[in-house]
Parts: sequence; structure tokens; C-alpha cells
Amino acid sequence: MRDRQASRDARRAREFEAFVAGAAGRLLHAATLLTAEPHDDNPRARRLLTASLARTYASWDRLRGEDPYDCARKDLAVRFARGTWPPRPRHRRPDGVLRHLSPQERLILVLRLFEGVGEEQVAALLGLPMERVRAVHTRAMGLVLHPPRGPASVTPLPKAAST
Repeated sequence: MRDRQASRDARRAREFEAFVAGAAGRLLHAATLLTAEPHDDNPRARRLLTASLARTYASWDRLRGEDPYDCARKDLAVRFARGTWPPRPRHRRPDGVLRHLSPQERLILVLRLFEGVGEEQVAALLGLPMERVRAVHTRAMGLVLHPPRGPASVTPLPKAAST
């Protein structure tokens, strides 16, 4: 009996290791986009991914025909949306164009564009009306394509000559 259980556990571990080898890179990239951290320094994204992979491993035997990538991505998105993962140890401003987006805008943008998840699925996953997902996505795309100018880039108006 113990041999059978040990054999199942070893098979489960091998299957999960193969899954992680194939999917962890893309999931880490998605987590990095969500946290808006630089790719070479992304501790929050790594903690988020680790928590999601741990949950996926815990439910590995119950997946029964479900795509483990979809389950891991869903857990990643829900953890990010709810903030149920270890917080960042130090305060750092997000980098790049994603810094202009709110966490919800980043989440919807990453799911829709990077992961290719449909609008209806995103709405169901986040518990939002489809119209809200569409509006947030449109706003996020506008901010990415036309980021707001910072105060340093605003040119002051010339003073009018007194007459």
C-alpha cells in the first residue's frame, strides 16, 4: 500500500515539475507585468507566482482534465486582484509605461492582451460586469498608447509682454 502511494506521489511530482518547466516562464512574465516590476528585479512577482504554483500543486490531483496552466493563471490573477499574497518588503514605484495604470487596469490588460483571455472570461474571473471590463481595458489601452506627461515634461507658457 505504501509503495503504491509513494509511486503516485512520485508521478504527481514529476508531472508537476514538467508543468512548471514549461509554464513558469510565461507565468512569471505575466506576474511581472501585473506587479509592474523590472524583469531583472521582480521579487513581488516571484512571490505571487510561488503562491499560485503552491496552490496549483495542492490541487493537482483534483484538476481531472482541466488545463493546469489555466488554473495557475486564474489563481495568479485572483491573488493579485485580492491582494492575498505576501506584500512587498519595500516601497518602490512601478517602472515603465505600466506605472500609469492602476492594479485593476494592469490585471485586465495583462489577461486580455498578454494571456489572450476573452472579455467574458475576465469578467467572470474578476466578478465584474462585461461593460466594466471593456471600459477598464479601453482606458488602460489609452494610457499605454498615450501616457500622461509628467510635471517635468510640461513646458511652461511664455509670460505675456506688458503693454
